[in-house]
Amino acid sequence: MVRKPKTRWFDERLYPHVRQGLSISKILFRERTAHQDLIVFENPTYGRVLALDGIVQVTQKDEYVYHEMMTHVPILAHGRARRVLIVGGGDGGILREVLRHKSVTHVTMVEIDRAVVDMCLKWMPSVAGKSFADRRTNLLIADGAKFVAETRERFDVIIVDSTDPIGPGEVLFTERFYRDCKRCLTAGGILVNQNGVPFLQPGEVPMTRKRRGKSFAAASFYMAAVPSYYGGLMALGWATDDRKATDVSLATLRRRFAAARIKTRYYSPEIHRGCFALPAFVAALAAR
Repeated sequence: MVRKPKTRWFDERLYPHVRQGLSISKILFRERTAHQDLIVFENPTYGRVLALDGIVQVTQKDEYVYHEMMTHVPILAHGRARRVLIVGGGDGGILREVLRHKSVTHVTMVEIDRAVVDMCLKWMPSVAGKSFADRRTNLLIADGAKFVAETRERFDVIIVDSTDPIGPGEVLFTERFYRDCKRCLTAGGILVNQNGVPFLQPGEVPMTRKRRGKSFAAASFYMAAVPSYYGGLMALGWATDDRKATDVSLATLRRRFAAARIKTRYYSPEIHRGCFALPAFVAALAAR
């Protein structure tokens, strides 16, 4: 009798009482950097998976959901974005989507860990594509919090693609960081950030709303369903002084989307309009 090889599992333990298990077909890369533990492995459902410090960050098969919603919602809501700042996002997915907007003339990306960029370019090249070679890209390997505190540059949109508020990513959820981001934005500029899964991380929504609300006239959330982020709908943080930015008409969004000539797999003007309608329990958390 031939015994089948024992299945290896990646056990994500982001939450204290719930675990997500992904079978590992093959480990492609693993390294402990000065900042975090990196692993890339193959999974039959998600394809190649990147995890940092034991937490899934991006997968080959569903990355487009997160990257499209983090990018096209603020850029198309703004309508005139030319300069964009990305904090984090070493896999290059946000950068790829930003650069699809030909109206964007400059993108500064600040990533703290060069190993994430290099590893993703080698093992998950489809995520970034050729975005790092685009002439509009300015990649800085630096501390994002320090950058926004010191730079004299100004941006129309800031996208914070960070890990959860633990370890290296914790500083990117502070009141001071949000205040520094506000200083870096042009009038009417928009800040967005990943804000966790409210059903399993209910404390993050009221915490970040209060902290962002001290610097911005409008601090709220929009939602996206990312399959590999276990626990249901994901909250994406939203902050701006333009109170009308969450209520751009469907006709205007359709016109802007058509002018951009971008093909998407998740984002649409209709999804854009609907994503700001929060489930009642999330709205209740945001009101705390």
